[in-house]
Amino acid sequence: MVRTQVQLTEEQAETLRRLSAESGQSIAEIVRLSVQLYVGSRHRPSRAGRVERAIRVAGRFSSGLKDVSARHDEYLAEALGK
Repeated sequence: MVRTQVQLTEEQAETLRRLSAESGQSIAEIVRLSVQLYVGSRHRPSRAGRVERAIRVAGRFSSGLKDVSARHDEYLAEALGK
């Protein structure tokens, strides 16, 4: 881990202390989780990264249906409530 120093407003520090007491997590752990959630919500993987992720999950799930390739439009319309 990398050690860093940040300055917080009194309100932010008090909120962190309260959350720490309520959750039993350290303030440092709450800050790390907060940064992870923020960065994760702002970071958009590259197109290549999205394609790679899609390829990795392809074929990992089974619908149990034997005719999806022939009736995919019907199944999609049904799933979308159309």
